[in-house]
Amino acid sequence: MKNVSFLGAGSWGTALAILCAGNGHKVTIWSKIQSEIDMLRENREHVDRLPGVKLPDSIVIEDDLEKACTGQDILVWSVASPYVRSTAQLAKPYIKEGQIIVNVGKGIEEGTLMTLCEVLADELPMADPAVLSGPSHAEEVSRAMPTTVVVGAKSKKTAMFVQDVFMGNNFRVYTSPDMMGIELGGSLKNVIALAAGILDGMGLGDNTKAALMTRGILEISRLGMELGGKMETFFGLSGIGDLIVTCTSSHSRNHNCGYLLGRGKTLEEAKNEIRQVVEGVNCAKAAMALANKHHVTMPIVEQINAILFEDKSADQAMKELLDRDKVSEYKSLTW
Repeated sequence: MKNVSFLGAGSWGTALAILCAGNGHKVTIWSKIQSEIDMLRENREHVDRLPGVKLPDSIVIEDDLEKACTGQDILVWSVASPYVRSTAQLAKPYIKEGQIIVNVGKGIEEGTLMTLCEVLADELPMADPAVLSGPSHAEEVSRAMPTTVVVGAKSKKTAMFVQDVFMGNNFRVYTSPDMMGIELGGSLKNVIALAAGILDGMGLGDNTKAALMTRGILEISRLGMELGGKMETFFGLSGIGDLIVTCTSSHSRNHNCGYLLGRGKTLEEAKNEIRQVVEGVNCAKAAMALANKHHVTMPIVEQINAILFEDKSADQAMKELLDRDKVSEYKSLTW
């Protein structure tokens, strides 16, 4: 039995906490939001995000950050990406040397263009960061539906330790040394999922979405490999796997936000209706900034930014994508 504490009590952190408790570990959930703490204590259920899924009695709901961080084998960072750094700053006095921290959020910090594990390493240099990602909706994991993910870490020892803690009968965990690839795959796919939702909102078909996803993973892998990620990762669980589930599922807040945009809603109207952090919106600007910095062509990401932040119509964005110059599918393939 290991001690595992979750900082952040959204749907994903709560689902993973239920999973770890089911694996026999001693689990704590902490939240800075007092109303969330009160809800979990009173109902033993995340009423807003995971209705009908009860927390095991063994899970401790904690509002004291020091207690949540002390004596833990693993600290799981399950806050939304905009709050990763601020939570690290709050927790820093209580983080021990060599503390394993598992980031389960997905995003790129807009100002610094750091991945979330890079943010954690920047704020908590004494810690041992890892990342867990893959095609994994909280709604399904909380109900023990079969799921596979990948964990990346600097050392094989850390990756295998995290693998052992999270691995269960219906939750298969693979390991990988490619932390950068895992983080970028999990983050950038949210931008493509916004585009997929827009297509559905416009009433377009399967051909269009298949084209978007195929060219989308190419854009992700182009930028990802430029930043040090590996091609195998982008065609694995945290790449094409996560892209498929996020572009096609009604559980996906990014797809759902895009759908509302495709139906004519403004970005603010769509975000207000979703009522959760839409990571793809936060990531789109950062992805474009990284692409420009490293001279990587990302036409889909460019058009999504124009729709989100420049009031470009989805119809015009689609037309510009289709009207680009004729090229080969892969320049590396020659006659």
